[in-house]
Amino acid sequence: MSNNSDKDPFNMSYLGSTLPAAAAALSAEDRAGLVNALKDKLQHLAGEHPDIMETLSPQVRKRVEILRELQSQHDELEAKFFKERTALEAKYQKLYEPLYTKRYEIVNGVAEDEGVGDAPEDEEGDKGTEEKGVPNFWLLVMKTNEILAEEISERDEEALKYLKDIKRLRIDNPKGFKIEFFFDANPFFKNTVLTKTYHMIDDDEPILEKAIGTEIEWYPGKCLTQKILKKKPRKGLKNVKPITKTENCESFFNFFNPPQVPEDEDDIDEDTAEELQNLMEQDYDIGSTIRDKIIPHAVSWFTGEAVKGDDFDDMDEDEKDDEEEEEDEDEEEDEE
Repeated sequence: MSNNSDKDPFNMSYLGSTLPAAAAALSAEDRAGLVNALKDKLQHLAGEHPDIMETLSPQVRKRVEILRELQSQHDELEAKFFKERTALEAKYQKLYEPLYTKRYEIVNGVAEDEGVGDAPEDEEGDKGTEEKGVPNFWLLVMKTNEILAEEISERDEEALKYLKDIKRLRIDNPKGFKIEFFFDANPFFKNTVLTKTYHMIDDDEPILEKAIGTEIEWYPGKCLTQKILKKKPRKGLKNVKPITKTENCESFFNFFNPPQVPEDEDDIDEDTAEELQNLMEQDYDIGSTIRDKIIPHAVSWFTGEAVKGDDFDDMDEDEKDDEEEEEDEDEEEDEE
């Protein structure tokens, strides 16, 4: 997004959009205080450093004023672009819906496509075992994606077999998006829908304010985000029960319990803030992957075709990095 600081160098909305993810996740009151602090700091710095325009000759200053006017015209066009893009996304989301509904029906055996309903006969003349839909569709889709595969433990897989559908919703107040996971009745938790909502400070740039997940209602002894450790009593002790200890463990379902910023700012030191920012960036990366890659291209991930496309994208990025490294080495050699 373009910078409007030429018009107002202390524009609070601009300052808010430049906050790091960890600071941006503070409460509205705390975030406003942080923005004001930054504003005061910029005002102080502005007092120390002269305005660049004052250092220019009259002729050059006129040219810069013309450039500023061109920038202003660009910003107006950019604002229209974002507005039209939002409307266009909403339009095509409605066009996608019938396709997603048909996909859901076929995956879950609610309806058969033409030519699928009749099962072929085997060599002995009996029809093959009737199988509804596409078993484990979403589990296999998610495991094919490298980012999501790292989040799914072996214990998670049995629960994810009950996943029937994943949907995405754009939200406008506050700006952001919601992901919905629809589950069939299962022995792990009571919920039929698990949601993850992302509130964004700026929807045009991925600046996360906070994420909210569903509280999962686990059945007794079925929680996948925790494991129970039992320690046997020492030998010779009779009628002593084993010591049990509960520990958090890695699980995809931790996705619904996103990292939170402590309410007390004094609890956030530099290392904690950096760690929190990394966790929030990782959390957003998972959410945006599900929204932008998994949901719209689920079938391609199921068949593995999407992996090839991702591999080519990665190769392009690697080639760009290699080219940049070679250019840097050439420049160093020239300087010598």
